[in-house]
Amino acid sequence: MPAVRAIRLNHVSVHADDMEASIRFYEDVFGAERVPTPNFGFPVVWLQVGEQQIHLFQRGPVEAPRFHHLSFDVDDFEAVFLKANELGCLRQEEGGGGLVREHPAGWVQMYLEDPAGNLIEVDWPDVSTLDRSVIPLTQLSELHEQIGDAARATLYVDAPVRS
Repeated sequence: MPAVRAIRLNHVSVHADDMEASIRFYEDVFGAERVPTPNFGFPVVWLQVGEQQIHLFQRGPVEAPRFHHLSFDVDDFEAVFLKANELGCLRQEEGGGGLVREHPAGWVQMYLEDPAGNLIEVDWPDVSTLDRSVIPLTQLSELHEQIGDAARATLYVDAPVRS
């Protein structure tokens, strides 16, 4: 029997303490759009983000997992940074460093928290396109040694490797 392979990520489901606040967050920060949602017998809202969906649900008191996260590529990293800063949802990572980390391979990441405390990573493929006067960057290599494969690691498999 041939190995079965997943072909794409379909959706991510996260808890919402306040459904309307969570919907507004994903609409305002990521341009998500509500789509028809089945009735599951408890509050659920589906949001379209690109080709995938985020499913928000309410099922009693739920604490967001501490390090679990979902991640987005966006079409305007600076705009998301500014909106997240305005909303006060940028997350300072444990271990120090700034709010936005520059990786040796040339991509960047930042973390946000949605209204329910779910962790969201936002990634950008090319640090050279960002305005450093607007987005304060911390080099990951200043926080943790990056050698060998770690220095070449990237989320963007088609991106050229920086030397």
